[in-house]
Amino acid sequence: MSRIGKKPVAIPGGVTATIDNGTLTVKGPKGTLTLGLSDLIDYKVEEGEISVKPANDSRQARAFWGMQRTLVSNLVEGVTDGFTKVLVIKGVGYRANAQGRNLKLQLGYSHDVDLPVPEGLEVKTPDQTTIEISGTDKQAVGQFAAEIRRWRKPEPYKGKGIAYKGEFIFRKEGKKR
Repeated sequence: MSRIGKKPVAIPGGVTATIDNGTLTVKGPKGTLTLGLSDLIDYKVEEGEISVKPANDSRQARAFWGMQRTLVSNLVEGVTDGFTKVLVIKGVGYRANAQGRNLKLQLGYSHDVDLPVPEGLEVKTPDQTTIEISGTDKQAVGQFAAEIRRWRKPEPYKGKGIAYKGEFIFRKEGKKR
């Protein structure tokens, strides 16, 4: 039995959820999100909550149960509060600058890295070494943050690179004479 799957997802005020043709649509103050529903799971929109249960007792249905409940929960949280990832840049001369729908990174390469910001996401640079990515879709926010981080992963000797805020970088000792 899934401990997470047993809990129904509460629908806060101002949010509506409907099920049509195998898709769950959640509308809220920050926008609208949809999720394709699995045939192995039964979804019910009741008064003030969405319940998720396995359709049968198969191993695959029980495996999907908790994950599907979490995906539904992420839809509700996304349209009410949204999601944010913060990246921190460490290194001499490493900078970031948001210019409209583009993000310009200077990461020690011979050229600047220009990344177009995907639709539905908002990127802010409060200072030159901080990048804030926010949006309603948790997967899209995390994916874009990972794509930015991929340009310069934090290295273990000096700690230079792009890291998530609060991420622990395991530091190594350098050569000894």
